Amino acid sequence: MTVSAPESPVNPGLPPSKAGRREWIGLAVLALPCVLYAMDLTVLDLAVPALSADLKPSSTQLLWIVDIYGFFVAGSLITMGTLGDRIGRRRLLLIGAAAFGVASALAAFSTSAAMLIATRAVLGLAGATLAPSTLSLLRNMFLDAGQRAVAVGVWISSYSAGAVIGPPLGGLLLQHFWWGSVFLISIPMMALLLILGPVLLPEFRDPEARRPDPWSAVLSVAAVLGVIYGLKQIEAHGMDWLPAASVGAGLAVGALFVRRQQTLSDPLIDLRLFRTRAFSASLALYMLATFAVFGPYIFIAQYLQLVLGLSPLGAGLWSMPLACGFVAGSMLSPILARRVRPAFLMCGGLVIAAAGFVLLARVDGASGLAMVVASTVIFSLGLSPVFTLANDLIIGTAPPERAGAASGISETCSEFGGALGIAILGSIGTAIYRRAMAGSVIDGIPREAAAAAQDTLGGAVAVARELPGLGAALLETARKAFTHGLQITALTSALVAIAMAIVAMVSLRHVPERR
Repeated sequence: MTVSAPESPVNPGLPPSKAGRREWIGLAVLALPCVLYAMDLTVLDLAVPALSADLKPSSTQLLWIVDIYGFFVAGSLITMGTLGDRIGRRRLLLIGAAAFGVASALAAFSTSAAMLIATRAVLGLAGATLAPSTLSLLRNMFLDAGQRAVAVGVWISSYSAGAVIGPPLGGLLLQHFWWGSVFLISIPMMALLLILGPVLLPEFRDPEARRPDPWSAVLSVAAVLGVIYGLKQIEAHGMDWLPAASVGAGLAVGALFVRRQQTLSDPLIDLRLFRTRAFSASLALYMLATFAVFGPYIFIAQYLQLVLGLSPLGAGLWSMPLACGFVAGSMLSPILARRVRPAFLMCGGLVIAAAGFVLLARVDGASGLAMVVASTVIFSLGLSPVFTLANDLIIGTAPPERAGAASGISETCSEFGGALGIAILGSIGTAIYRRAMAGSVIDGIPREAAAAAQDTLGGAVAVARELPGLGAALLETARKAFTHGLQITALTSALVAIAMAIVAMVSLRHVPERR
C-alpha cells in the first residue's frame, strides 16, 4: 500500500500546488500561539513560591492551580479540533486567542486562590483551541507533502522554542516584578495573532458538517479527564482505589463514546480514520514518544536541583539544550525525509534516542551534569523525526475536512503519553528510591524525619538541612537512591524506543519519501 500525495483541490488529478510567500508568513503567525502554549506550561512552576506567599492557597488549591490547566487542555482537545472543522479553524483559533488573552489578564491580577483556579481553567479551554487549529490549518495551507513536512517541523520547533524561552524569561520577570507578570507575557502575542490572523491565515471548514453532537463532546471530555486525573493521582500518591477507579471510569466512558460514534451519521470522531495504517501507527508512535521522554524528564529536573544543587534558574538554563535538540532535529527531519522514507528515518532516530537514554542511565551521583546535557541532546535529536513525521502523517492521511478532528486526536494521544510516562515511569523511579531508602535508615534520625526522607528526595534535602551532623550522610544516601531510580527509568525509556523502532519499520515501511 502506498500513501500518495494529495491532489490539487482546484485541478483534481494534478500535483498539489506549492505554497507561496503568504503561506510561509502565515506559518510564522501560527507559531505564535504554539510558542505561548509551551511558555505557559513552563513559567508557572517558577511563580509558585511567590503566588503561594501572596494568595496563601491550601495544598489542595495549589495542586489545582498547577494541574487544572493541563486537565482542561487534555479533556477539550478532541472537541475543539472537531469544532474547528465545523465553525472554521481560523475562527476558532482567533476566539481561543482572545479568550486566552483575557483569561491571562484575569489570572495575573487574581486576588484569591479560587479566582486563579477559575482563570487557569478558562486558560485551559482556550489553550485547547491552539494546537488542533494551528496544525489543521497547516494541512490546508501546505498541500505539497514536502513543504508540509517542513511546516510541521517548524510547528514542532515552536513548542520547543517556547520551552527554551519560558524559564529564563519567567525568572527575569519574577526577579523584577510580581508573580502575575508571568501571565501577562501572552497578551501582546495574542494581540498580534488577532491582528495578523484575519489577514494572513485562510479560513477552512467542512461545508457539509452538521451540528456537533453535545453528548459526544461531554463523553469525550469526561473520558479523557477521568483517565488523566487518575494517572496524575497515581504519579503523585501511588496506586490506590480512588485513582484506579478514576482511570476505570474514564475508560468505561470512553467505551460509551466509541459506541455512540458508531451510531451517528456525523460523529464527533470518524472512526474510519483508524483503519488507515499510517494514521493509527503514527498516533501510537507519537504517544509512545511522549511517554518515553516525559518519564525521565521529571527526574532530570529534580536531579539538576536536588542532586547537583543548581538553582531553579540554573536548572532551567541547563535544560535548554534538550529543547534546542528538538528544534534542530525538527528542522532537520523534513530535509532528510525528502531522501529517506519515514520508517527508516524514524527507526534510525529511535535507535539514536535509545543510545541517549542509555547514556543518561550511566549518570552518577554528583558529577553528572555533562552526561545529562549530552544525553538529553542525543535523545531529543533522535525523537525529533517521530514528533515531526508522525504529525505530518496524521494530518496528511486524514481527509482535509477532518484535519481538525485528526489534530485533536493527535494532541490528545500526546497528552495521554505524557501522563502515562509520568505515572508509570515516575512510579517506577519513586518505588526504587523508597525501597533503597527503606533499607538505609541512619541511626539517630527522628522517626518522622526519616519517614519524610524516605518518601521523596525533596523531603530528604529538607531533613538534611535540619540535621547538620547526620544530614550529610543522609543526603548522600538519598541522592544515590534517587540517581538509581533515574537510571532505571532511563533504561526503560531506551527499551521503549527500541520497541518503537520496530513498530515504525513494520507499520510505515510502505510510506514514501516526503517529496
